[in-house]
Amino acid sequence: MKGKKLFISAIALFLGFAAVAQEKSEFTPSGKVNGKVFFNYHYDMTDGEDQESSFEIKRAYFGYDYNIAKGLKASITLDVGKNDGGSDYTAYLKKAQLEWKASSAVKVSLGMIGTVQFKEQEKFWGYRYIMKSFNDQYGFGSSADLGIKANFKLSDAFSANAFVINGEGYKKVQDEDGKQRVGASLIYKNKGFIAKAYVDANSDKVAQEDGSEDDVTTSALAFFAGYKFSDKFRLAAEYNMLTNGTKYSRVAEDHDMEGLSVYSTYTFDKKWEIFGRYDYLTSNTLEGETEKWNAKNGSAITAGVQYAPVKNVKVAFNYQGFNFKQEGIDTNSLLYVNLEFKF
Repeated sequence: MKGKKLFISAIALFLGFAAVAQEKSEFTPSGKVNGKVFFNYHYDMTDGEDQESSFEIKRAYFGYDYNIAKGLKASITLDVGKNDGGSDYTAYLKKAQLEWKASSAVKVSLGMIGTVQFKEQEKFWGYRYIMKSFNDQYGFGSSADLGIKANFKLSDAFSANAFVINGEGYKKVQDEDGKQRVGASLIYKNKGFIAKAYVDANSDKVAQEDGSEDDVTTSALAFFAGYKFSDKFRLAAEYNMLTNGTKYSRVAEDHDMEGLSVYSTYTFDKKWEIFGRYDYLTSNTLEGETEKWNAKNGSAITAGVQYAPVKNVKVAFNYQGFNFKQEGIDTNSLLYVNLEFKF
């Protein structure tokens, strides 16, 4: 608790000196609009599936970045996607942050910020418009949240970051307990190699059988390593664990999940590449039970080919299959044509 207060105080001190730190050189404020759309057509080969095929727009992002002063930038992004409440297209506030580059080694962001749990993994995977990275896909973390973070460049090879966020993600407000998620990561980059270690923790009150409430801490742990052997070939693997939670924002005592993801890409030229990915997700067995608590345990395979005809446009033909471990749940088997265009 004391560490979190010191971290917040340090960030406040940084921001307090922001105006003083600005260089006196001339600066012209400027802004830029940006957007990104994920579109797909898929054919479902799963046994007994009623909806055989469909066109979809999974995501549409609309944003604006404005350079207020030298080293100071404001950004806002709207995420338009499906709402579980009923509307197929609802706009969410995905990012609304103020970013201050305090020095060449320190950068601070606050507001609705992008999180750091799977940023490097998602970038290395490279096909967000086809499938989310492991942590995002299976509920180990959120891509954005309300809070504050600081990035530190420790050396040419090492960097780190630390953050304090609400912990509920960008679609929900702070819970009634008002307890934040605290975490950090360490990243190493050298030529074509990248490695990362990440950890976070958040606590919540959980009702017990006797009617009392106990504080239970849920925690996420991630290890990632990737290597670009050349401009043609890259390979990566990651291990992830979530303890005391059925989701990053849903504390559940003694409910644990873990999983592995391996992915690779071979690039023929600037326009054509082939890719593949294997995910494995599992959970623990609760005391007194014979089956693991998570019915969605299993393995997933994604493989396909991508074509990029022009800059900012990508199209991919791919297969996506998920083999559930629990009996009675059919294996999902789908063919996709995915498209991403951005400006």
